[in-house]
Amino acid sequence: MKILVCISHVPDTTSKINFTDNDSKFDTNGVQFVINPNDEFGLTRAMWFKEKQGASVDVINVGGADTEPTLRKALAIGADAAIRVNTEAKDGFQVAKELAKVAKDGGYDLVIAGRESIDYNGGMVPGMLASLIDANYVTNCISLDIDGTNAKATREIDGGKETVSTSLPLVIGGQKGLVEESDLRIPNMRGIMMARKKPLTVLEPASTDAETTSISFEKPAPRGAVKLVDAGNLDELVSLLHNEAKVI
Repeated sequence: MKILVCISHVPDTTSKINFTDNDSKFDTNGVQFVINPNDEFGLTRAMWFKEKQGASVDVINVGGADTEPTLRKALAIGADAAIRVNTEAKDGFQVAKELAKVAKDGGYDLVIAGRESIDYNGGMVPGMLASLIDANYVTNCISLDIDGTNAKATREIDGGKETVSTSLPLVIGGQKGLVEESDLRIPNMRGIMMARKKPLTVLEPASTDAETTSISFEKPAPRGAVKLVDAGNLDELVSLLHNEAKVI
């Protein structure tokens, strides 16, 4: 079984976010980048398939050379090879088209992506990718088992969980639950040294066209000051909740 794991290169959630060029571009100065958490759950599950079922695992990212340390970390965790499509990720459809070309050319049986990335939270790429390569698709996936060409997946739905049966080729949008946080792997020294020798292939993009353009970004408005109300003054509390907070 050939597995392709999509890796997003995202800012660590503890990073301070700023914008440049009249708030039209994200300022990467001083920002620590990591593997998108939903993708890391997927990569860890792919490692299980590699160790238990002899699957081969490649990782892929659409981005510039600055994303290679993130791909190298994925290699150190245990992926066999890495692919970088050498173009800026401009929107979800453009990324999905680049991933689809690699998935088709590589003949992958299973494509594992995170259900969304924590930077733009679009949640669009896995579904569009599945449509472009005519594969089955399960999103919000929290469990996956493969037996030959048959797959059984569990996904979160409103108010519960749903278990479905499907077949390869398959694309999933994974999330926490696909593996537990305690199962996530930290690269050790041996893995880091081996990652330096593993292939990292750079491919030129099939197209640089994007369907959307980011005009500007803005940060959330700062929270207002806290108002303290005496425990015995219920009338004032009700008035504030009704007239200012608009919650009653």
